[in-house]
Amino acid sequence: MRHVATRLAPHVLRTPTVDWPSRLPANIAELYVKLECLQHTGSFKPRGALNCMLEQKQLDSASLERGVVAFSAGNHAIATAWSGRALNVPVKVVMPATADPARIQRCRELGAEVVFGQSIEELMARVDEIRAHEGRVLVHPFEGVSTIEGTACVGLEICDDVPALDALIVPIGGGGLIAGIASAVTHLQPGCQVIGVEPEGAQGMTTSLANGAPLARVSVDTIADSLGAPLHLPVSYSLVERHVSRMVRVSDESLRVAMRQLAEDMKLMVEPACAATLAALQGPLATELSGRRVAILACGSNIGLERWWRLACPA
Repeated sequence: MRHVATRLAPHVLRTPTVDWPSRLPANIAELYVKLECLQHTGSFKPRGALNCMLEQKQLDSASLERGVVAFSAGNHAIATAWSGRALNVPVKVVMPATADPARIQRCRELGAEVVFGQSIEELMARVDEIRAHEGRVLVHPFEGVSTIEGTACVGLEICDDVPALDALIVPIGGGGLIAGIASAVTHLQPGCQVIGVEPEGAQGMTTSLANGAPLARVSVDTIADSLGAPLHLPVSYSLVERHVSRMVRVSDESLRVAMRQLAEDMKLMVEPACAATLAALQGPLATELSGRRVAILACGSNIGLERWWRLACPA
């Protein structure tokens, strides 16, 4: 784990873990916030994307000359574009036609070629076609050892910054972020619970765990689009099953409230996914974690002012 952190260190920021600056929510004894929303590209995603490319470069540097391909509605696409520019690797991203125009534009500004699809089936088909015809390497948004080793560095940093945590709350989309973090925390602070949070309208990991296998298709209906993974896959699922203590769910309305509180108390304008951990702390976990030493992850801030206002403060 530390060798991965060393490899990534010249490229990514070691984001700070800070004390909650005002009155603590939900009667928590101590609350810390890991500000991964300050990472390059505005989310944690460069850690996994960059680690995939660096490992591929070690294994077969010639393959990267043909470029990489990724599929994403936003954060992972931006992170892959940024990583490609950092390593001088050509990037093509496959995005939904409905993706936020600002995110599409950011990918293009970073030098990526953007192609579009409609359904998840079409997106995956476009990725398979690009890989077959152009020989590009897939940089997966949440699945695979390299991606998860990259996200594990977030857990490593939290454990180094804040000893003896009782609980760490992490949002779940595809599961790659919490799979890496929970794997790290299990080894470094085995007494710390790692608790996953999903929106009520995208509870695919909760359902996968209840069914005993990752879902091949997830129904998504939430304002937290970054947590709306359309499916789950075996590697990330197995690590979540092994290392995550429990799962909770939060409503879109609680995400709006938490977005406003992060803006007021932390002066952070964040996307709904980033507010999920605070929403969980104030909602389903409030009683359970009262009096405890807790950390929450602020995972991303890729949102414009107009969209933030529309989502956080609807008429």
